[in-house]
Amino acid sequence: MQLRLIGTGGTIASRSTPTGRVASVTVKELLETARAFPVPECAEVTCVEMGLRASFSLGLPDLAALAGAVGESLRDGADAVVITHGTDSMEETAFALSLVHADDRPIVLTGAQRPADDPAADGPRNLATALTWAAHPAARGHGVSAVFDGAVWPAIGLRKTDTLAPAAFGVPGRGPVARVDDGRVRLIGRPPRPAPLISADDLGRLPRVDIVPLYVGCDTALLDAAVAAGARGVVLCAFGAGNAPPDVTEAVARLVADGVAVAVASRVPAGATSAAYGAGGGADLLRAGAVFAADLSPWHLRLLLAAALHRAEGRGPEGAAVVIRDWLADAGHHDAAHPWSGHHDAAHPGG
Repeated sequence: MQLRLIGTGGTIASRSTPTGRVASVTVKELLETARAFPVPECAEVTCVEMGLRASFSLGLPDLAALAGAVGESLRDGADAVVITHGTDSMEETAFALSLVHADDRPIVLTGAQRPADDPAADGPRNLATALTWAAHPAARGHGVSAVFDGAVWPAIGLRKTDTLAPAAFGVPGRGPVARVDDGRVRLIGRPPRPAPLISADDLGRLPRVDIVPLYVGCDTALLDAAVAAGARGVVLCAFGAGNAPPDVTEAVARLVADGVAVAVASRVPAGATSAAYGAGGGADLLRAGAVFAADLSPWHLRLLLAAALHRAEGRGPEGAAVVIRDWLADAGHHDAAHPWSGHHDAAHPGG
């Protein structure tokens, strides 16, 4: 079995310096430290260094380059690709790769919460676990996943749930697809896997989509500023199950009419959006032309909306909305929004 290990930096590759942690450990060095733990003996691992960067400094062109390197690795005959990556934006990189990856061969991301020179560094074990999962037959067909603290998480829905703890990731409202303990894989589930929407090259030229947070007392200033800066789409990080103040909802109707796509995610960590409330809430946002996106985080929805706009080029907000709804259905979300019917207040008391 041929495994390709791609290093991008992050805490897993960092050492402490007087000015803060800096990525300076090569991916070959990381592989050697991982061999202190169970790794698949049948696998031949080749290493590619793509840079020693903190993940909070990455941009979409970097993700396009990484996706290109993954594709090249698969064309070279790799049976799976493992990527070491910083935790700050791993959830976005994993999701972006899932929008591109069409092959049955697995792509696995991992990293660390503690630097390489920490006495209790978690990177070596995480990397050994990621290699074990990537080499296991059960990983085929899972698409893109992230391995952390013994758990294997799907890319879709992935969130960093703790800033410092070793168990840094989760998929709120769902669960892991597998557990890996001392080199043994225990498969738990296989979530639906949508078809890719874009190519690796497309990642570097997606249209601008901004995220606008909603909060008590907010107005339309950030929404208008995003569009003025060139955003072709906006994701509302909305209240509750997808609600907004009436003046924001009125602005959404105006923007959609002007050709700007608007999608709705929740600022709540877990649970799906639902267009249940009037008076400027989700039901009115839906009528204004916004698209609801189940339980996707604002960060994932931003990438999905950008990909949908690229895929539906020339078809405006409604074309992008159709792409998103179809993608959500393929991901297992067949009822992404519930238009208000007059009977939702009792069922949705959280407004």
